[in-house]
Amino acid sequence: MRMAVMKAFLIAASLYVAGVPVRAEVRILASPGGQVGPFLDLFERVRESGERVVIDGPCLSACTLVLSTVPNGRICVTRRAVLGFHAARSIDRRGRIYAEPEASQAVLETYPAPVRSWISRRGGLTSRLLLLRGRELAAIYPTCR
Repeated sequence: MRMAVMKAFLIAASLYVAGVPVRAEVRILASPGGQVGPFLDLFERVRESGERVVIDGPCLSACTLVLSTVPNGRICVTRRAVLGFHAARSIDRRGRIYAEPEASQAVLETYPAPVRSWISRRGGLTSRLLLLRGRELAAIYPTCR
């Protein structure tokens, strides 16, 4: 699973241009989400690194935990950015899906206030995917420069 998470991102290493260090960034190009643990591990490393996160495509489900982990001032979005939110769920060995209302509430509480408010105005976290994009997203996060 960790490779799938890593493949969802283009991670730019620190470079030196004309002897001047350039800060690295993490660019999210497309992530369908996945298991929460690997995303939390990755975003914790990004937070500790000081790298900026550029959301440049779909960041769905567990990928949105970047908003809870990396400081808001280090996240920016492009016109292609889309954030997708839904309620937490688990899958048993037989493939049955179960709602996890307590986990959903816990995750919701970790999002920044403007994101929580946006989700609440749309009925909260449910099994339906809520997509935050365009002007609504740009009103919450700055456009990348």
